[in-house]
Amino acid sequence: MTTKFKRKSQIIDIAITAVAAVLSVGIMLYAISHFGISESWPELVLNVFYIASIVMMGMYFFNKIDTQRFNYLVSVCLGITVFLRDIVFAPPLSIYPLHLACLALSVLLLVMLTFFYSRREWKSYSKLNLWMLFVIDTVIATLYNIDIYLEPINEYTDYLLVEIWIRPTIIYGLVACFVSESE
Repeated sequence: MTTKFKRKSQIIDIAITAVAAVLSVGIMLYAISHFGISESWPELVLNVFYIASIVMMGMYFFNKIDTQRFNYLVSVCLGITVFLRDIVFAPPLSIYPLHLACLALSVLLLVMLTFFYSRREWKSYSKLNLWMLFVIDTVIATLYNIDIYLEPINEYTDYLLVEIWIRPTIIYGLVACFVSESE
């Protein structure tokens, strides 16, 4: 099988992203089975979109899907997860300004993803624009991480810490694919 990327650093970037995302999704699927579907059904819905993104990343890596379709489908999957997890079913945070910051950044990320997948000429999207997707989602995850550490630790804490970093990992993979492609 031929791969889309030829440089070793590009392949390592995508491979590390895929392994981290698969392990994270696997841990969350274990958490769903551990806590039961009635308690953790939102995670199952999110994991469907994460798994779809990982599969499309693999298809893109092995030239089974074209750039335009990959761009559109992964951006839509990630946009749906931002909308569901961070806007519609936003977790209650202990500090209200932190909650507002996460909500504002989530809306900004959703707008950026919408702009990204609506572009016909994706090569005109600069590397800075691509990295801003990753940076904003990392800031959102960091703010959630801070809130988790401020609240009392319980049996859900470890799984929440894994779950909040899945999407930034997948966005890193999306960005790595496009940064590599545009070179």
